[in-house]
Amino acid sequence: MKKTWIVLAVIAVVILIIYSSFKGTYNTMVTKDESVNAAWAQVENVYQRRADLIPNLVNTVKGYASHERETLESVIEARSKATSVNVNPENLNEQSLQQFQQAQSGLSSALSRLMVVVERYPDLKANQNFLDLQAQLEGTENRIAVERRKFNESARSFNTYIRSFPKNIYANMFGFEKKAYFEAEQGAEKAPEVSFE
Repeated sequence: MKKTWIVLAVIAVVILIIYSSFKGTYNTMVTKDESVNAAWAQVENVYQRRADLIPNLVNTVKGYASHERETLESVIEARSKATSVNVNPENLNEQSLQQFQQAQSGLSSALSRLMVVVERYPDLKANQNFLDLQAQLEGTENRIAVERRKFNESARSFNTYIRSFPKNIYANMFGFEKKAYFEAEQGAEKAPEVSFE
C-alpha cells in the first residue's frame, strides 16, 4: 500500500512538472506573439500617419505647381495603393509583408518624385505650411524606421523562442509559426547616384 502511494505521488509530481512546462512555454509564446502584434500595430500606426499627411502636402504643392498634375496624381494613386494593403498580425508571413512593403515603397518613390518637383518652385520651398508638412513627413519617416526596427526585434525574439528545442515541439503543437521580418529593398546596398546637372 505504501508503494502505491509513492508511485501515485511520483506520477502526480511528473504530471505537475509536465503541466507547468506546457503552461509556462505556451504563456510565453502568447506573450511574445502579442509583442509582435503590438509592434506591428505601431508600424501600421506610423505608416497611417504618413498617409494622413500626404493629402495636405499634395494640396499645398497643388497650389503652387498645378501643372505638375501627373506627379501629384501618382502620389495620390500610390497613397491609395499603400493604404489598401492591410496585413493581419495573425498572418505576418513573408508574402504578406513583402506585398505591404512594395505598396509602401511605391508611395515612398512617389513622394521622392514630388520632392524633386518641389525643388523647381522657390516660393513653395519657402512656404511655411509646406516646410511644416515636410518636417512632419521627415519625422514620420524616422518613426517608421524606428518602429520597423522594433518590430524586427520582437519578431526575432519570438522566432528564436519558438524555434529552440523543446519549445519548437510545443510551437508546432499549438500552431505558432515564424514571423516575417522587414528587409532592405533590393538594390538598397548600392549607394545612390548624385548628379548636379
